[in-house]
Amino acid sequence: MRTFFVTALCLLAFQASAQKKSDIRVASYNVRYQNDGDGVNRWENRKNDLKALILFHDFDIFGTQEGMKPQLDFICKESGYAYTGNGRNDGKDAGEHSAIIYKTDRFKVLESGDFWLREDPGTPGLGWDATCCNRICSWAKFKDAHTKKEFYFFNVHFDHQGVLAREESGKLMVRKIKEIAKDATVICTGDFNSTPDAVQIATMQTILSDSYKVTKTPPYGPVGTFNSFKFDAPFEQRIDYIFVSKQIIVNKYGVLTDATQDHRYPSDHLPVMADIKFTK
Repeated sequence: MRTFFVTALCLLAFQASAQKKSDIRVASYNVRYQNDGDGVNRWENRKNDLKALILFHDFDIFGTQEGMKPQLDFICKESGYAYTGNGRNDGKDAGEHSAIIYKTDRFKVLESGDFWLREDPGTPGLGWDATCCNRICSWAKFKDAHTKKEFYFFNVHFDHQGVLAREESGKLMVRKIKEIAKDATVICTGDFNSTPDAVQIATMQTILSDSYKVTKTPPYGPVGTFNSFKFDAPFEQRIDYIFVSKQIIVNKYGVLTDATQDHRYPSDHLPVMADIKFTK
């Protein structure tokens, strides 16, 4: 009887370990670009808290928006992370990135690339009615060392001003995901600057599921994801998303409201997190 009990415990421990290894903690985090005009909320004052949040919640792979090269380098330094994705201004290092940050001991990059949200997605520039900023999507094909599964990860930041630009960006994302990933498993994160009722969000859902809607457990935290550096923000607007293909199970979804001891947020967006698992 004792032998049976010990064997059962060992089996449960093995199953729990296997379950943990097969899960992937995905996130989307607009880290707010390095802007000295942010005063008390400038990067130098919040970078340690932002990195601590990422490490504490143990993100396996996550999309960032607005991060500039020095910010991304800081997040990855001595943390076990690396990133892929280029700057939106020149396709190299200049300007904000839509970078994908991943654990180097778990994921291997097999392919990667970028495209811009515009009529000619192969070159940098403004798209449609956007008047302020180039917008870029970075993507990569990964292999997971734990599950041996291969998947594509897309990360994007839609325009904040151009209505047409956001609508057309939704169409472009669907077209490029089909073109690049074909029928493979896909994760897509991003700051879409769009609420769930927007046309472009409906367009995204023609091929991918909104993790907020398909999570096996009720969504955790506030609905909204934008805080504008205000501790008492109403969190009404959900504009940051994690989309997944049908081959993915979303076990948990949450919007994290971690703040510092002096009631400040590490960014003007809240990170969105999902624990996912590939179907067999």
